[in-house]
Amino acid sequence: MIGRFFHTPGTKKFNITPRFWDPDKDERDERERRIKEELGIVDEKKETSRHYRPNVKGQFRSGDGWARSSESARKAQNRRLVWIVLILAMVLYLFFFSDFFA
Repeated sequence: MIGRFFHTPGTKKFNITPRFWDPDKDERDERERRIKEELGIVDEKKETSRHYRPNVKGQFRSGDGWARSSESARKAQNRRLVWIVLILAMVLYLFFFSDFFA
């Protein structure tokens, strides 16, 4: 027990080796690409000039309807603040000016 009390663990090392890597396939693909480039053959997949661009901006806030808009959130926050101030004022009034807590 006392030996484990002063034990400080060493740093953890990150070492990952790819599981499914085939160097022969990489060579074959690179050679095919060079040959197609020399012959002027264009891949149909790479022919499209449009790039994928995700349209995610703002969808988390307004997508499901669970999040309020900024205006309604501000109104709800102001209402909550007014209620808290009123309740606090009532408790302080009862504490200082009433015989309720005495």
